[in-house]
Amino acid sequence: MKATKIKTLLQSKERNLNVTVQGWVKTFRANRFIALNDGSSLNNLQCVVDFEAFEESTLKRITTGAALQIEGLLIESQGGGQEVELQVNTLSIIGDSDPEKYPIQPKKHSLEFLREKAHLRVRTTTFAAIMRVRSALSFAVHKFFQEEGFFYVNTPIITGSDAEGAGEMFRVSTLDLKNTPLNEEGLPNFKEDFFGKETNLTVSGQLEAETYALGLGEVYTFGPTFRAENSNTTRHLAEFWMIEPEMAFYDLTDNMNLAEKFITSVLKDVLERCQEDLKFLDERLAKEDQSKPQAERSPMGLIEKIKFVIDNDFKRVSYTEAFEILRNSKPNKKKKFVFPVNEWGVDLQSEHERYLVEKHFNCPVILYDYPANIKAFYMRRNDDEKTVRAMDILFPGIGEIVGGSQREERLEVLEKRIEEMNIDKEELWWYLDLRRFGSVPHSGFGLGFERLVQFATGMNNIRDVIPFPRTPQNAAF
Repeated sequence: MKATKIKTLLQSKERNLNVTVQGWVKTFRANRFIALNDGSSLNNLQCVVDFEAFEESTLKRITTGAALQIEGLLIESQGGGQEVELQVNTLSIIGDSDPEKYPIQPKKHSLEFLREKAHLRVRTTTFAAIMRVRSALSFAVHKFFQEEGFFYVNTPIITGSDAEGAGEMFRVSTLDLKNTPLNEEGLPNFKEDFFGKETNLTVSGQLEAETYALGLGEVYTFGPTFRAENSNTTRHLAEFWMIEPEMAFYDLTDNMNLAEKFITSVLKDVLERCQEDLKFLDERLAKEDQSKPQAERSPMGLIEKIKFVIDNDFKRVSYTEAFEILRNSKPNKKKKFVFPVNEWGVDLQSEHERYLVEKHFNCPVILYDYPANIKAFYMRRNDDEKTVRAMDILFPGIGEIVGGSQREERLEVLEKRIEEMNIDKEELWWYLDLRRFGSVPHSGFGLGFERLVQFATGMNNIRDVIPFPRTPQNAAF
C-alpha cells in the first residue's frame, strides 16, 4: 500500500481507514506511543503499539531518529492532544538510529548548536516550519511574477563585472596556485586562465536582467548570489538568493507600485498557506521575547507584523523629508541613535529606518530620491544633480527589505557616472550598448530572499533561514 502523508491523515475527517505511513520517530513513550513525523506537517501522528504483538528486539530499535514504515487503522484518538491516532498492525524499521549518538534529541537545543548540525536540524519542529515557509514563499514569488506576465530569466553565476561596484567578490579561477603565471607587472596573468580574463561569482543578476528586459519587456531573476564581505553578523551571508525584476518602460513610481504589490502579495499567500507553521513560529517568538529585556523585545507578534505590512498602505517619503524627520527626532536630539543624523547625505542605518516605520509613520515606508553619492552608478540622476531615482522599502523589525531604482537610460550621463566611480568602461561595453540601441526608461529592484524569509518567520539570525549557511570560516556541509 502506498504511504499517505501525515498531513493528509491529520486533516482527514475519515475514520477506520487502513493506511500506511512512513517517517521518523520523534519520541517513543512507554513502549506504546510512537510520535511519527514525515516532514509534511508541524504535528506528529501518534501511532499506538500493542507491545505484546512485537518482539522486544524490534521495540528496542524504535528510537528517536529511526525511520519507520507503519501500517495500521486510523481511528478517533482515545486520548487527548490529537484528533486521530494510528493503531499499529505491522511495523518495519527502514533505518536505525543510534540513540547514544543521534544529536537531535526531544529537548530544547540552542540555535548555535543546531547550526553545527545543519544536516540534521530540519528534523526539529522549528527548522521544519522555517523551511516549509521558505518553500511556500519561493513558490509565491514565481506565482506572482508569472501571473503578472513576467518572464523568468537565468542570469550568469560566473561574471566579469561587479554590478554593485563593491569589489567584494569571490574569484573564479583554474590557475595553479602553486605556480601562478604572472604578467609583466608581476600580477596573476588572467589571460592564461580558463576564461582568459578575471572572473568572479556574481553579486547580482541585475545588469544581465536589464538586457533581457530591453527585449522581453518584463523579466525577473531568482537565483544564488555571492558576496565576499568578511562580516560575521546576524544579517550577512556569503551565499544568498536574490529576487530581481527588471521592467522596460517603467519609471520610479511604476517601480514602487510593483514592489509594494509584489511583497504584499507573497506575504498574503504565505499567511494563507502556512497557517499552522506561522502560528507555531509566532508562539516561539513570543516565548523568546519573554526572556529579553523590555527594550529588546519585538514591537509586535509575528503574524501581527505580517498583517501590519499587508493591511497598511506604504507611506512614500523622500530621503530629504526623512532626513529632516530623523534629524529633529527625540532619539537623535538626545543622542540615542548609535549613528547620529546630522548632515544631509548620511547613509541611513537600520535604527533610523525602523524609527520611521515603527515610531513615526506606524506603517511600511518607501524612501525615494536618495543622495547620488551613496548609491550605485546605474541609478538615474535627478535634475537637481544631487539625488538619484532610488527607492528602498522599509519594514518593521528589519529595516530595509527592498532596494531598487529607475535605471539611467541616457548614455552620456551613464558614461560620466562610470568614470566618476572609476569603473572600467570597457568591461561594461555591452551594458552601454543598451543605451546606444533603442534605449528606454526602465526600472527594477532587488530583494534578498533570506531577508524576506527572516521577516516571515521571525528568526533573528539570517543563518537560520537558509538550509546551509555560508559565512566567514564556515563552508561545512
